[in-house]
Amino acid sequence: MKRSQSVLLLLLLTMAGSPGCAALALTVFGTGAGISASTSSNYLLDSIVYKTFIVPEQGLRKVTLVTLKRMAIKVKENQATEAGTKIVGVAGDRTIEVELDRLTARTTRMRVTVKRGWFFRDRATATEIIVQTERTLDDQPTLARAAMPTTTARAAQK
Repeated sequence: MKRSQSVLLLLLLTMAGSPGCAALALTVFGTGAGISASTSSNYLLDSIVYKTFIVPEQGLRKVTLVTLKRMAIKVKENQATEAGTKIVGVAGDRTIEVELDRLTARTTRMRVTVKRGWFFRDRATATEIIVQTERTLDDQPTLARAAMPTTTARAAQK
């Protein structure tokens, strides 16, 4: 009996550590444990939220800063990068990282990660930051247009 338990434990540890065998391992552990293990895996792996906006990078930067201020998120860092902008903020025990990547002169991708400690990510807050950024853009469209180069701003008004 003791040998069979050792073999089963070794088999379970091997399956849990092997990529691609997570579904099999979760099935072996049972439905209740499988749900919580699956949920925490998705929470850790799927915590970065992306959204592409048809707004120049400088305009989206202004809109994002207004949004973070409205949400009472304290901005610690706001710096230009090779690809666009990186904004780091703090809210309670969470660190918010917003990256704005310039895809074209008029298109910018927003990437939001909310970290809580070393391992945990807050997908709900990251999603809400993007939703609120969209809301700010809808409520104050001139804010984004003010940052556009003059030729782009004229084309957008037509």
